[in-house]
Amino acid sequence: MTNYTIEDWAAGYISQEQEYDYLIENIEGEIPPNLKGTLFRNGPGLLDIGDIPLRHPFDGDGMISRFTFENGKAHYLSRYVHTEGYLKERSAKTILYRGVFGTQKPGGWLNNIFDVNLKNIANTNILYWAGRLLALWEAAEPYRLDPKTLDTLGIDYLDGLLKKGDPFSAHPRIDPDGPTLVNFALKAGLTSQLTIYEFEKSGKLIATHAHKIPGFCFIHDFIITPNYAIFLQNPVNFNLFPFLFGLRGAGECVEFQPEKTTKIIIIPRKIPYDNVQTLEVQAGFIFHHANAYETAEGICLDSICYESLPSVEPDADFRQTDFSKVAPGQLWRFNLNLAQKSVSKKLLEPNCCEFPTLNKDYLGRQYRYLYLGSADSALKQNAPLQRILKIDLVTGEQRAISFAPRGFVSEPIFVNDPTKAESEDSGWVLSVVYNADRGASDLVILNAQDMSLVATLHLKHHIPYGLHGSWVDECFT
Repeated sequence: MTNYTIEDWAAGYISQEQEYDYLIENIEGEIPPNLKGTLFRNGPGLLDIGDIPLRHPFDGDGMISRFTFENGKAHYLSRYVHTEGYLKERSAKTILYRGVFGTQKPGGWLNNIFDVNLKNIANTNILYWAGRLLALWEAAEPYRLDPKTLDTLGIDYLDGLLKKGDPFSAHPRIDPDGPTLVNFALKAGLTSQLTIYEFEKSGKLIATHAHKIPGFCFIHDFIITPNYAIFLQNPVNFNLFPFLFGLRGAGECVEFQPEKTTKIIIIPRKIPYDNVQTLEVQAGFIFHHANAYETAEGICLDSICYESLPSVEPDADFRQTDFSKVAPGQLWRFNLNLAQKSVSKKLLEPNCCEFPTLNKDYLGRQYRYLYLGSADSALKQNAPLQRILKIDLVTGEQRAISFAPRGFVSEPIFVNDPTKAESEDSGWVLSVVYNADRGASDLVILNAQDMSLVATLHLKHHIPYGLHGSWVDECFT
């Protein structure tokens, strides 16, 4: 039994051709007067080019949404990231590049064979750090934007740290001590290389170190503690030939190997960085981590795990996804005993969930509260995300707010209430919700303690389902 229709869900994947700039005036409830700052969101905004539909939403060009809150008011601004590929395809009004997840150039395999020139779509995350606003896509360099106008300023090589074509992950982590920005770059191959970067608040690079990892790596996310950077190497293989011969996208050539274990790679963040440990566990496939913290025995790690790699079948329409045939994401806890080199695991949330977030002051530290997008159904099967779930990891208590049957949520973002610092969950949770009743999106503001609805900001249009976002205390107007 489901609490949605596939037609309602698919409507959130209609391309948004327009860019917007306006004060949000259609509001139910009241914006908290002490909610001051900026929410940035990134995600694929174009799902077809020149009337040719993309094979997978992750191949869509990045569209940045900016919500600015000040004095009880909210302003919305959206702009596409003007990557080189975006500008060329908009001018040509057709697909000129192959997509990682299966989108091909028109003309069949003969027009795609041996073409390995992928478009930097800058569509996965958005980071503001040391005065730079960066649109991130993990397979290439970041694009820098003007935070006041969202105009694209060009590729940012981070003061010469990166060279043309160098990757820079779309999942940076900010250590609250410092604060320090930690990110990584992955170059995958028969032997893969992980490079870790750490930047201080001014943007100065304070540490970099590279590590060889045996075998092919598909690593989308990582997590940190004060002393470690932790990566999970999914049990996958890469079959190059269908990609090389123009038959499939690179992402479609990743082959999940369920009989193999996941390797947990634990890299010290302190000089000399050389006491790397690798543990193994049956964990399925992992895109995202919730948090990790150090214990007397080692490390506690919370992650979203799938029994198998979620994928779109060749020649299938992703807008007609049969969720019942796709493994759901579930929240698991892994306890890593570094002395015994062993791993134990426990299922924390069996129902379908994704996009975990927390109070960022507790990143890498022992924490209590976690917020996730969750399916409305409790059938322990895959389904669209329709509610925001809060889990108390100490008591196991859960609170949730549902937007079913016609609302579909995005990643929740926790924002601290600057006037109330007494509790880890003092603040708000913000999420963009596609409302199929209106054919448009809402931004909802929730009380992070009891998950009650504080305000709903009705936008004049829809925002296609996004990926990741971030909050900063500064206002850009």
